[in-house]
Amino acid sequence: MHEPSPLPRSVLLALWLDSPAPEPAVLLRAVQGDDEPHTVHGLDGADDPAPSDAAPLARLVAEVLAGPHQVAALLPAPGEPAPMTGRLAGLAADQGEALLLRTPTRALAAVPEVVRFGSEREHGHLVTWHVVDVPDWRTAVLGGVGSLQDAERALREGLVEATEALTRLDVARWRPDAAGRIEAARDGALRPGLVPDGLDARRARVLTSALRLRAIVRLATEDDGAAVNLWQVDQRSTALREVDRSARRAMAAAATSDLRTPS
Repeated sequence: MHEPSPLPRSVLLALWLDSPAPEPAVLLRAVQGDDEPHTVHGLDGADDPAPSDAAPLARLVAEVLAGPHQVAALLPAPGEPAPMTGRLAGLAADQGEALLLRTPTRALAAVPEVVRFGSEREHGHLVTWHVVDVPDWRTAVLGGVGSLQDAERALREGLVEATEALTRLDVARWRPDAAGRIEAARDGALRPGLVPDGLDARRARVLTSALRLRAIVRLATEDDGAAVNLWQVDQRSTALREVDRSARRAMAAAATSDLRTPS
C-alpha cells in the first residue's frame, strides 16, 4: 500500500482529464489509489438519486473523454463562493474540494464525499462523487482562480510570509518533525504514476510550491501548546488563512484547463 497522495482527488482527476489522450485505466488507478473503487451519483441528472443509481467512476471519465472538454478544480473553504448552489455547495465546502466539467452537451459539478473506515492503523476510504448539472462555470472560474502566472506570484509572497511566521514561532524547536513533514508534502506530490507523464513544468512548480506552503500553514496553526498560544497572541491566524487561500487558488489554477480557448 503506497502513501496517500497529498493532492486532493479533484485536482488529480482534473490533471488527468486535461492531459492529452489519457489511458482510462491508468487514470483510474492514479486517482483511486488505495481507495475502494469510486462511485458516482447523479450522472443521469436525478435530483436525489437512490443508492442503486450509483455508477462507477469509469463511466463519468468515459463521458468526459468522449469529446472536447474542459475541467477545473476548486478547493473552497466555508463561506467562499462556488459556481454551484444548494446541498452540493455545502458538501464542497465541507470536503474542501470540487471538480467542474464541461463537454459540448453538459456543464457539471462533481464533489467527492470521502468516508474513512477501519482502524487507525489499517483504514481505507469510500469515495462517492456527487454530480449535478450547473450553468456554464467558465467565467466564474476565470475571475475567481486566476492565471498560473498570478498563482506563482502569490505563492512567492505567501512562502516568505509563512516561513517568517515559522521562524518567529520557533517551530523547529517545538516540532522536530517540521522540516520532514514539509518536504514530504512537497516531494510526494508528483511521484511517477500519480500525475500524467509530461505534466507542464509550470503546473508542476505551482503544485509543489502550493503543497509546501499549505504544509507550512498547517504547522503554524496546529493546536500544540505554547506555540499556538504565542500564535494567538501574535494575532497572525488571519494572515495565514489568506496565505492558505493563495495556496488553494494556486493549486486550483494548476489543475484547470486553459479556459481562454473554446471547447
